[in-house]
Amino acid sequence: MKITFDFEKPLADLLSQIEKVKQVEDKTQVDMSATLTELEEKLETAKKQVYSNLNGWQKVQISRHPERPYTLQYLELMCDDFIEMHGDRTVGDDKAIVGGFGSLNGETVMFIGHQKGKNTKERQYRNFGMANPEGYRKALRLMKLAEKFNKPVVTLIDTPGAFPGLEAEERGQGEAIARNLLEMSVLRVPIICVIIGEGASGGALGIGIGDRVLMLENSWYSVISPENCSTILWKTWDYKERAAEALKLTSTEMLKNKLIDGVIKEPLGGAHQDPVAMASTLKKHLIKDLKALKEMDTDVMVNERIEKFCAMGVVNEND
Repeated sequence: MKITFDFEKPLADLLSQIEKVKQVEDKTQVDMSATLTELEEKLETAKKQVYSNLNGWQKVQISRHPERPYTLQYLELMCDDFIEMHGDRTVGDDKAIVGGFGSLNGETVMFIGHQKGKNTKERQYRNFGMANPEGYRKALRLMKLAEKFNKPVVTLIDTPGAFPGLEAEERGQGEAIARNLLEMSVLRVPIICVIIGEGASGGALGIGIGDRVLMLENSWYSVISPENCSTILWKTWDYKERAAEALKLTSTEMLKNKLIDGVIKEPLGGAHQDPVAMASTLKKHLIKDLKALKEMDTDVMVNERIEKFCAMGVVNEND
């Protein structure tokens, strides 16, 4: 079990006790199975107590776990094959967004997603999952390619936000994201969007308009990160936990507010505890939703997609 955060300390203590008992058993050759069984039962109970009562900030922490699976790992586990495609045909190839055709349960699907990286070198190469305008234009090019060949689109979202650098703004970051919102709203093939980790601001929305928008249990989706929200409101990061609660950014809150269409359950402790099981669960959801969307009339599907997003944020003053 992978332990990282402060709220997991009770679990770390129990794991340490289990390890010490195993060492004593190996050293003395005394049967310690009863003690081990008791400690393991306590560990399972503690895990359920800790992970079933996570607050908003704790879920944000889990969504950022360094060993949490990213887009390419999901594609490796879910797809029979995947052919990555590169470049926006204008500026270059943004490494923060990957995409290409993959085979899902025998069906060809266009997969597009953010990619962060597992170590410092990879994270720098992937720009920490923060896409430039050419990344969003590459994503749009691939979506249009999928539409041309009548193939569904699946996007996997995991970004702290679009890259905010001067060069990104000079190349039209806002226009690139806005163009994707427009084009995705009327794309004539099924689109499923899944927030697999962080879903921050326009960086997430740039590939986040779909017929089905789903969130993994311990992911988050918001216009701003808790740290930046705290900085704006209180001029310090110290109130990030309070900001996380106020933003209602967790999967349960997003579903309650009708901003997403479903929540996908994660293995106990987060997707990083069992990436294979998480990929299997995600694959089942994708296959089920793609089947349902393919049976819909295209015009009806597109109109329902537009109406769903147009209804968000509408306030009835008579209520």
